[in-house]
This record gives sequence, C-alpha cells and structure tokens, in this order.
Amino acid sequence: MDVAGSFPRRVEPPWLPGHDRLLFVGIYAVARILAPVQNSPERRLNGPAPHRLPGDPPLAVEIARILRVDHAGEFGATRIYQGQLDVLGRSRAAGAIREMAEAEKRHLARFETLLRERRVRPTLLHPLWSVAGYALGAATALLGEPAAMACTVAVEEVIDEHYQRQAERLGDDDAALRAEILSFRDDEIAHRDVAIAEGAEKAPVYDLISVAVKTGSRIAIWLSTRF
Repeated sequence: MDVAGSFPRRVEPPWLPGHDRLLFVGIYAVARILAPVQNSPERRLNGPAPHRLPGDPPLAVEIARILRVDHAGEFGATRIYQGQLDVLGRSRAAGAIREMAEAEKRHLARFETLLRERRVRPTLLHPLWSVAGYALGAATALLGEPAAMACTVAVEEVIDEHYQRQAERLGDDDAALRAEILSFRDDEIAHRDVAIAEGAEKAPVYDLISVAVKTGSRIAIWLSTRF
C-alpha cells in the first residue's frame, strides 16, 4: 500500500524514490505539528479543518483529548487563582484576580458538562494539578502582585496558542465545540491584557517567571492530553 500516494502532489516531490518518500511524509507531519501559530487576538479561525494525515487519531479520539486537556487546564487555572487569592486576598489586585477566577470557574463548569455529555474521562493527573496549580499561584503571589500577574500573562499566552491550535484543528468538524473554544480563548486574551495593565511586566523576575511558567504549562498540556 502506497501511504504517500494519498497526499497532494505539492507535498510529494517526484524525485523522492521508494522509502524516502515515506520519510518525507513523516518530516512533513512533524513540521506541521510544530509550526508556530500567529497569536493575533483579532484573528478568527474560519474555514475547514487542516488536512488530516494517515495515522492521525479518529476525530472522536481527538475531541476526547481536547476536552480532557482543556478541562485539566481550566481546573489548574482555578487552583492558581485560589493560591493567589489566599495570599493577596486583601491587596489592591484582589478584585482583578477574583474576576479572572470566576471566568475560569465558568469555563471549568462548561468542560465538566461536556465531559459528561460526551462520556470522556478527566485526566488521571487531576490530583497533581490541584496541588501544583495552587502552589504556583501561592508562590508567585508571595513574590508580590506584579509576579502574580506575570504568572497570569505566561499562562494565558500559552493557552491562547493552545486554544487557537485546537480551533484550527477542529475546523468545521465540530463547529459548536470550536466556537466555545474560541469564546474561551477571547476570555484568556482579556485576562492577559488585564494582568499586563495590573503591572505584570514590573515584576523583577518577569523573564524568569515567564519562561518557567510557560514551560510548565506546556508540559502539563502534553501530559493531560495523553493521561
């Protein structure tokens, strides 16, 4: 069976013989997954889903992974904000943190409903994210309000990219879920903007917080998708 033969000719150069053609297909698949996405808040993701490659999981499996990881992410966000509020509950920034926390709780409730409706199990790492999220929130809050806001900026920038990629992947295959993800993405972008306005970039260790939190968030996404 010629697996590569099902691909459009534009990604199948004629000079690739035999097994080299399969190697090219593999490289193309990896490049497509790792390609950076444009993080424009105004960008709306219209049109059909990207071309599905041979070996991609069935749509139902992919949607289950999306719901599982997004539920985990929203739960983790509520725990981050709880940790921050327990430290900064009487500070000037407490009102903004509470508003963002309430939005994340609404997102979480919606994903819990979707998990039940579609019979998808939550991540097995739920207890870990409960502890890790709270610890991250409390630790950054102990460094001061700007550090807590820097944590929010880092998390939301990762989630912005994550939701955008999911919406692109879904395309019109599940338009209703795609629309909800895009709506939640708008909320996350708004949270990032609030955190910047609240002085996130004034944190003395802003770059360190950004790198550490973004790395941890991406690892959490990878793990929650699979487990």
